[in-house]
Amino acid sequence: MKVLKFALPLLLFIGCTSSSDTVEVNNYTIEQFYKNIKIGGGSFSSDESKLLISSNESGIYNAYEINIESGETTMLTNSTEESYLAQSYFPNDDRFIYSFDEGGNENFKVYMMSTDGVAKDLTPGDSIRNGFWGWSRDEKSMFLTSNKRDPRFMDIYELAIASMNDENPISEMLYQNNDGLNVGAISPNKRYFALIQSLTSADSKMFLYDRETGEKKDISVHEGDVQYSPQFFSLDNSELYYTTDLDAEFVYLAKLNIESGEIQKVFEDNWDVWYAYPSRNEKYRVVGINQDAKTNVKIFDLESGNEVQLPEIPGGSISSVGISKSEKLARLTVSTSSSPNNMYLYNFENGDLKKLTNTLNAEIQPDDLVEGQVVRFKSFDGTEIPAIYYQPKVASENNKVPALVRVHGGPGGQSRLNYSELNQYLVNQGYAILAVNNRGSSGYGKTFFHMDDKNHGDKDLKDCVAGKDFLASTGVIDMDKIGIIGGSYGGYMTMAALAFEPEAFDVGVNIFGVTNWLRTLKSIPPYWESFRKALYDELGDPYSEDSIRLYNISPLFHAQNVTKPLLVLQGANDVRVLQVESDEIVAGVKANGVPVEYIIFDDEGHGFRKKENEIEGYGQIKIFLDKYLKQIEQAD
Repeated sequence: MKVLKFALPLLLFIGCTSSSDTVEVNNYTIEQFYKNIKIGGGSFSSDESKLLISSNESGIYNAYEINIESGETTMLTNSTEESYLAQSYFPNDDRFIYSFDEGGNENFKVYMMSTDGVAKDLTPGDSIRNGFWGWSRDEKSMFLTSNKRDPRFMDIYELAIASMNDENPISEMLYQNNDGLNVGAISPNKRYFALIQSLTSADSKMFLYDRETGEKKDISVHEGDVQYSPQFFSLDNSELYYTTDLDAEFVYLAKLNIESGEIQKVFEDNWDVWYAYPSRNEKYRVVGINQDAKTNVKIFDLESGNEVQLPEIPGGSISSVGISKSEKLARLTVSTSSSPNNMYLYNFENGDLKKLTNTLNAEIQPDDLVEGQVVRFKSFDGTEIPAIYYQPKVASENNKVPALVRVHGGPGGQSRLNYSELNQYLVNQGYAILAVNNRGSSGYGKTFFHMDDKNHGDKDLKDCVAGKDFLASTGVIDMDKIGIIGGSYGGYMTMAALAFEPEAFDVGVNIFGVTNWLRTLKSIPPYWESFRKALYDELGDPYSEDSIRLYNISPLFHAQNVTKPLLVLQGANDVRVLQVESDEIVAGVKANGVPVEYIIFDDEGHGFRKKENEIEGYGQIKIFLDKYLKQIEQAD
């Protein structure tokens, strides 16, 4: 890891607060928080005796398997340089698929691991983006996506399982993507492909491609702006299930009868339906709902039509489900904002529930951590803004604490009730956090989602500033010590706040954030070609007259306005927000004589994969805040 740091001195005025009713909690180091374990995946083995997961227990992600009977966890890969992400066991043996990129460059390779521990590259070649897409229904082949033919577009290939041990596995291109129509679903008989085309950030088209006839039919003819997302085909290949917001504020699940063209609404809620999928033989259907910043998972018994009543899990909610091939078992991933994800095994037949993982560091007392609370506040124009608030247990009217407004990635992302080591570490160290879902965030209906289109750095920024009013209303925040923090789009919002609202916040932490929209939009990765138009529709076309507005909202060109201390974290291999973006904003702000600290990670891309880098980067955030925020003393 290469770390570069630049800083300017700042004269410190040390102030202090006192309290007679401070709540006592244990304080933990950043290293203790990163002894927690992050896990993901959860593919059943063919005999349903094991689960394949990804875990960063070793300090970087590797593939592990959990013995369901004993609970014993076994490490299957031993990478020390790149994060190996477990994808799936093979359908009928214990070989498995995993993928990784190099240093965060997003050019993923797909590998097969044999039962003898021998790895094989199924996607040879450099500077190619590949992906595991799934297994065929007959369990004789695997689907892969790849842009090896054209860097702009992802094609679909089929690899025969029987040939995978051969030097050159048998591979066939099933779908050649020449026009940015990406595959969303494949029918069990491989005859039909559901294709999706992004027209704008609000509008899309869905096509049915018939491989037998070669016909490609638009099955989403509509007026106005409508989003479509294929989910799956029915087992008999007669129906396509998809999500859409046609004639609705929120996304719902619908189905299309391929022969008759009849459309039926299948499931809707007062929130967006995120995803839906069936168990292998359609005994169950799983539906995930984005319900006010957390996932609400429902499982329906399709024979009775009734919802399966899953057991209550104290302190957590089920965020994802994987159902075994026999449809007797389910892997439940349980999440909470105050504890890292854990996995449970649920038995449909007898209702038994078994905890398989324990990911919270035993050195940390759960009662010392803080659950996020969903709150709402009014913005400058009366628009109601959702947010998640984390209040330190030491905070009180007699012991007011500093606070951070945190902005999610995107644009169009969402702050959610998920576990964040950074949130918990900072809250444990006495910083309140308000994670704002400013206008333009997903999850609150399409009207709210599009309220910031071609308006970034203006009303969305005003929403973040208005978050200070909520913080003041708590009565426990030192309103002279408010910072702003965010990554990616959130990093942009941090820099926009410092440049366009220079007196609103006292410090800023920019984590790989956009600072020059003209460059970012011109240098998007080639495999984003199919989304380019939608991206330009939301943000602006840098090759058009929109370039004037994009210049005006880019903090880089207004760096002279920044007067508050700044910390910047950046991955050298970031292909979304190039390092030069951070280099230039750091130079621009330093020219003002403003304190700037800058850390570059030469083995990371757009985000952190390695614990050592998270410890270094996030630990530096706390040091920076202690220095420039906690010890601020306002002039009289």
